[in-house]
Amino acid sequence: MQRQRVVIIGSGFGGLFAAKELRGADVDVTLVSKTSHHLFQPLLYQVATGILSEGSIAPATREILRRHRNATVVTGLVTDIDTTARTITHRYHDAETVTPYDHLVVAAGAGQSYFGNDHFATFAPGMKTIDDALELRARIFSAFETAEAADSSSEREKLLTFVVVGAGPTGVEMAGQIAELAHVTLRGQFRRINPSTARIILIDGAAQVLPPFGPRLGRKTQRSLELSGVEVVLGAIVTDMDADSVSWRAADGQVTRVPSVAKVWAAGVRGSELGSLLAERTGVALDRSGRVEVDEHLAIPGHPEVTVVGDLAAVPGVPGVAQGAIQGARYVARRIADAAAGRQPTPVPFRYTDKGSMATIAKFSAVVKIGRLELTGIIAWVAWLFLHLLYIAGFKSRVTTLLHWAISFLGTGRTERVITNQQLVGRLALEQLGQRVTGRLLRGERDVRGEHPRRDA
Repeated sequence: MQRQRVVIIGSGFGGLFAAKELRGADVDVTLVSKTSHHLFQPLLYQVATGILSEGSIAPATREILRRHRNATVVTGLVTDIDTTARTITHRYHDAETVTPYDHLVVAAGAGQSYFGNDHFATFAPGMKTIDDALELRARIFSAFETAEAADSSSEREKLLTFVVVGAGPTGVEMAGQIAELAHVTLRGQFRRINPSTARIILIDGAAQVLPPFGPRLGRKTQRSLELSGVEVVLGAIVTDMDADSVSWRAADGQVTRVPSVAKVWAAGVRGSELGSLLAERTGVALDRSGRVEVDEHLAIPGHPEVTVVGDLAAVPGVPGVAQGAIQGARYVARRIADAAAGRQPTPVPFRYTDKGSMATIAKFSAVVKIGRLELTGIIAWVAWLFLHLLYIAGFKSRVTTLLHWAISFLGTGRTERVITNQQLVGRLALEQLGQRVTGRLLRGERDVRGEHPRRDA
């Protein structure tokens, strides 16, 4: 009898932990992902600010699953899901492949939402991929380099004004690290500019920073950011953005425009485009963020063989954090393993256990909220350090991360400050070229312009 075929889309926390949970189950697992790595997304901001290399937080998926004999890893972008024939179509450059499934786990994650202003992405990259982090690193460090060569004070001011949109954990961490770069790391390294004069602005429409952490931790975080030199602007909505400026409207209606070259977008998420594809194929409802409204077993209503986990699943009470994806993946995998073994899958609905939230503000400063327990300062920072290290996949990655942290946190250096023009403009160049161009580029074809809009390379 043929073994059950499980196809998992995505190599993030949801996809990886689903595959790991199915180790030893009587199934054949195929994990399809558009990247060849598992990304530890909570530490992307450290790649963007020169603390960690991308390899420290993105080990190869094949290496992680090398001992899982029932798992096959495939690199490819999923372009179609046929829920009638139970197949998915995916391509790698120009080569398309159709893979059948008996159970499909969609863990494609989420992208950045610009709330209807997608043109902002040209000037303010998000923080969802390795490419995003490397581009931001190039933008941040090149702003200092360009300011050193600028002739006018107004040009230097524009280059040394950094704007971070979104005061959730990612925005807080980015703003804090840019401030540390300017005031500590780069001190004394330039001759014509003083990096400590840099202006760092953190903007959010909410009434406090880190809204999920509660008012007490929000106030403490804001005070800590302001002490480090970050200007916190709350109750403000970004209304316009171009290559040289950012404009926002305050609650009283007043509009402020600030000259700025380097911007970071850390506000809002939207579900992967596979959510829209599933809605088209199955009629499943999507929420306002494009996430799939699954049933109590994380399955698509009417299609129990198709489950959605992680950031793409709209589940009441489950935040878009790693633990939500991990717990959902394990739950779904256990139900699949039971079905493959001829056992009745558990009828108990999925229940999320909140294991807390944490964010760093600066060196030796963080906030942690676990239930009613709230920690701040160095104790919270040590807890953050330990738990993030625990969840990094792979012994080698943990060792290299520890070494990089020792250099950055015990000293003032940053080991990853290499930037290139390719990092700076690669995304924008590929967007100009359009979709399906990588194969043509690699073959040396002259006419490589593809389809628009671009969703991938």
